[in-house]
Amino acid sequence: MVTMLDVNTSAHAGGTATTASHPPAEARVASDAPRPAGRPRSARVDEAIIDAVLDLLAEGNIETLSIEAIAARAGVGKAAVYRRWSNKDDLLVDAIRTLKGMPPKPVGRSVREDLVMLVGEVGRAPDPRASRIMPCLVPILQRNPKMFRLYQEAIEPRREVMRSVLRRGVESGELRGDIDIELTLAMLTGPVLMQKLLRWHPNLDERNLPARVVDTLLSGLSS
Repeated sequence: MVTMLDVNTSAHAGGTATTASHPPAEARVASDAPRPAGRPRSARVDEAIIDAVLDLLAEGNIETLSIEAIAARAGVGKAAVYRRWSNKDDLLVDAIRTLKGMPPKPVGRSVREDLVMLVGEVGRAPDPRASRIMPCLVPILQRNPKMFRLYQEAIEPRREVMRSVLRRGVESGELRGDIDIELTLAMLTGPVLMQKLLRWHPNLDERNLPARVVDTLLSGLSS
């Protein structure tokens, strides 16, 4: 309830009286400014939730991972998670995308140099938890078609970077014009990924493996 004391303030210290019907200009501007709809998202909460997912995955809690467990580890309520992600699969994909980081950028000096750099990044992530998380995700991706599709969408930007280097090689004449881009992409990434994730060939010398894979393929792809 507004009283006369609120409307006409006596300025004991020599201040100027302010009336409720005529607020200061600053107040009028603030009140007239548009307000965003709903509660603004907190980047800190987003990061805490993603970090909780990665921690739980690294600890081997993939099969029993739940929104309740994620919220508890992040120190937030379940509602905070559902305001950001409608389901667990979408949250998992965002966590994987964060884990892998931004796609590398080719330097552009030569196709070989760029391919060696890109192949060297296959299966690598700046987060140390990646070495424990990625191998455990393979069974889930095989059993969950939606998760598999979302994961493919998450890593597609990295594939497109390598495709662009191969296309550039064709245009510049460094590579043959009749190469199969998708097959070449699989042949470049497959051996390195299998070694990093599964140690598929225990007798394979992994020293300079990306460069050796690229050079072996380029010997047949070069024009």
